[in-house]
Amino acid sequence: MIRFLNVSLMRGTKPLLESVDLTLNPGDKIGLIGANGAGKSSLFALLRNELHPDQGEIDFPAKWRMAYVAQETPPLERCALDYAIDGDVTLRKLEEELVRLEAQPESTENGIAIGHIYSALADADAYTVQSRGEQLLLGLGFTLDQMKQPIVSFSGGWRMRLNLAQALMCPSDLLLLDEPTNHLDLDAIIWLEDWLKRYAGTLIIISHDRDFLDEVVNVIVHIDERKLKRYSGNYSGFERQRAAQMILAAGALAKQQRQRAHLESFVNRFKAQASKARQAQSRMKALEKMEELAPLRAAAEFSFEFREPLAAPNPLLVMEDVNAGYHILDEHGDVVGDKVIVSDIKFSLQIGQRIGLLGVNGAGKSTLIKTIAGELMPLTGDATLGKGLSIGYFAQHQVEMLRHDESPLWHLAKIAPTVREQELRNFLGGFNFPGNMVTSSIRPFSGGEKARLALALIVWQRPNLLLLDEPTNHLDLETREALTMALAQFEGTLVVVSHDRHLLRATTDQFIIVADGKLQPFDGDLDDYKDWLFQTKLGKGTTVLPAAGKDNKTAFPTAAAVAAPSAPVVEKKDKKVEAEQRQRMAALKKPIETKIKHLEVQIAKRNEQKADVDGKLGEASVYEAANKARLKTLLADQSFYKKDLATLEAEWMELQEQLEGLAA
Repeated sequence: MIRFLNVSLMRGTKPLLESVDLTLNPGDKIGLIGANGAGKSSLFALLRNELHPDQGEIDFPAKWRMAYVAQETPPLERCALDYAIDGDVTLRKLEEELVRLEAQPESTENGIAIGHIYSALADADAYTVQSRGEQLLLGLGFTLDQMKQPIVSFSGGWRMRLNLAQALMCPSDLLLLDEPTNHLDLDAIIWLEDWLKRYAGTLIIISHDRDFLDEVVNVIVHIDERKLKRYSGNYSGFERQRAAQMILAAGALAKQQRQRAHLESFVNRFKAQASKARQAQSRMKALEKMEELAPLRAAAEFSFEFREPLAAPNPLLVMEDVNAGYHILDEHGDVVGDKVIVSDIKFSLQIGQRIGLLGVNGAGKSTLIKTIAGELMPLTGDATLGKGLSIGYFAQHQVEMLRHDESPLWHLAKIAPTVREQELRNFLGGFNFPGNMVTSSIRPFSGGEKARLALALIVWQRPNLLLLDEPTNHLDLETREALTMALAQFEGTLVVVSHDRHLLRATTDQFIIVADGKLQPFDGDLDDYKDWLFQTKLGKGTTVLPAAGKDNKTAFPTAAAVAAPSAPVVEKKDKKVEAEQRQRMAALKKPIETKIKHLEVQIAKRNEQKADVDGKLGEASVYEAANKARLKTLLADQSFYKKDLATLEAEWMELQEQLEGLAA
């Protein structure tokens, strides 16, 4: 087991841990969480013996083998597959020793040593290492061709995947993973979850992906107020336990404050009276002994909202027979051909649609988003934009596109040159850029702070179409939750690519998928996508995409088509039929229920806006002659809110009737 015994740690003048005691059991899968700067990475450094505690000790078995992800990848000419296998250090040492022994003159002693090496190689599964390495890299998104390419040819994100592959290849008793999903897309994350569930050792993960933590971990360790607090269960369980603790702590604090006030009142009234002096003294001692209870504080909540779009064209965009991809250029920059990534796109975006874009790594999701955003022109076909279309585009590498030598205020003033500086400062303050931070260079900012600035710039522009390509990269749990809430209430149209399933579930109500170079609807939810992914890409079955339908276009799997494998023959047929019926019913009800939830958010917001207008119309000053223009505006707003509420409520009633019809 791992034991922290009275551990304290300082970084510079900042205390990170104070007199910490904690026990972690062998085989635990632990999620390590806490605010940015709380000391999560420093705790990993303690376990790796790269840092030493200022007080106390950390104890775990000396024989334990530890694996973790290296932060640097040398630009080697070594191929990706060999580099991944290098993670098994013991195996590589055995191979080197075998080469050395076989180069020596033959002798009985040498032959015995070679025999021992072959036996050790067999124990280390040397004869399956090639196929194991290939399966691991396939799961992380590499193709067989990419596995043969040199390390130097890969970008930074792909090199981090290779470092993760090395850590997973290494036989270990303790595995430390610091934000392993940051450079992965959804299909690779789903594969990694499955791998980690089967990992036999002790696992400690730092992650801001709540769904990933929910799937993998069975213990949460929370760094809070320089202490380590252990919670049984996954992240959702931690949230429930934490909320209950806060309620109890608030009650205990209130009770203590009442007791303290009563004691202080008695002492103040009677300490001067001889007859009550002894009782007053005893109460003063009780006050001194009373332990000061501090309120259990939640992290300060960060929230923001997208401003209402200025226009609402419908449709926003129509694409007819579009081929999306890139021009191939020669050494002179002349176009010599086209690389089509997604072909024959027939696609339109209507006002209010909320779409999650699915597809395995490299399928063309980012290419499609860039084409919709106008970053790439269609290779062929027509893309027609609605009049008044305003696009807010968050690219996968949006943070790198910021000017790192400039301040948040400079960035916002660049797109709002005529707006007063104080108004810009107030707006940025709402995104947690207070005081001097708003005028400081963003170079030293964390990745999360830069991503928050990029979001603020988009929000300012009041888009009616949001295109988000992995917007949660670099964001901590708190900011992810704030983004999720803001997107759920966004009144425009949304298309999002994300590996954060919590965000996808909460903000979208339909999915489309890019696969085999085509864009098509996906009739199912994220669980169905996971099943489809395991059956196709990850080799957990032989299922392929259904054959072409009557319109000669590949039909993507429905919820029923990607269901779990059939029940054994010995089970009763009627149970199987009932299960299939329940699944079909759930698939039919899910999009309707999602739309109802979205409508309820809109109705609540409209009711608030109408109540505000009604309140202002109730003020006598509105009817004065000088306020004629204001009265006219308020009456127009009241009329609009009434009509819109009637429309929204009628749609809500219609959807409720559909649900009741399905139930019947």
